[in-house]
Amino acid sequence: MSKPGYRPYSVRVAALEQVSPSFTRVRFTSDDLADVTRHGPDQRVKVVLPLPGTGLSSFPAGDDWYARWRRQGDRERNPIRTYTLRHCDPAARELVVDFVAHGDTGPATRWVSRAAVGDEVLVLAPDATSTDAAGGYAWQPGRASTLLVAGDETAVPAIVSILESLPDDASGVAFLEVPSTLDVQPVVAPAGVAVRWLPREGEETASHGVALDREVRRWAARHLGCSRVAVGAAAGSDADPEVLWEVPDAEVRDGLYAWIAGEAGAVTGLRRHLVRDLGVEASRVAFMGYWKAGRAEN
Repeated sequence: MSKPGYRPYSVRVAALEQVSPSFTRVRFTSDDLADVTRHGPDQRVKVVLPLPGTGLSSFPAGDDWYARWRRQGDRERNPIRTYTLRHCDPAARELVVDFVAHGDTGPATRWVSRAAVGDEVLVLAPDATSTDAAGGYAWQPGRASTLLVAGDETAVPAIVSILESLPDDASGVAFLEVPSTLDVQPVVAPAGVAVRWLPREGEETASHGVALDREVRRWAARHLGCSRVAVGAAAGSDADPEVLWEVPDAEVRDGLYAWIAGEAGAVTGLRRHLVRDLGVEASRVAFMGYWKAGRAEN
């Protein structure tokens, strides 16, 4: 039997860094991380959080862990949250995850606000020694000539990783909506990619996603309403309004490629605008509803 493409790694906190008011960087270490890898700059991993009193002891072992975890009762089921693998170094036996801090609003933010060096969690991540497909990433720009990358704070770690991975001749724009001007971070990006931070602080309407929606639409009106950027004829009908996540399979050969992630309502609204209103081919737009306002993650 082949090894699963994703598997649990037992790790402990090696260091914590307060990157900004809204972001805490956690560096994890374990000898087990010699096999960890990532397949794309926006590689997703899952963090299994300890329960009060029992820690990680009730988390199911084995390849069928997910089905067994789903059957567990609320008191014995460890919370699982999804994050971007910000960095991994198998040789150093380390991986890095940036947590978005929301105060005492959920198990992940409660955990990171109290975390200390030596604390243990499980991280479900790709295994470099497996022959199975791991997936867990969406960034597939192909040979696109113009890039549009946009997201809120939950997508910032992925966007920054994407920008760091781009070739020197890349061209386009990245929009990053964050709670505060203090959350603006240094970014390494090619000269041809404009990086635009959008702090909600000071906005007349500071609702989540408003600034992101406005600025992406403004950029699209200037750059996609003319023939200089190939958008093609809209392919097929718009996505089902209930679909909150879609990663196209077709390779983009030229023109535009868009990657949009964050709150589901804002993300799907922008996707509809690009495809329905501006005629961008659906196969050019990857959109991921990382979370939905008013609904806790399962």
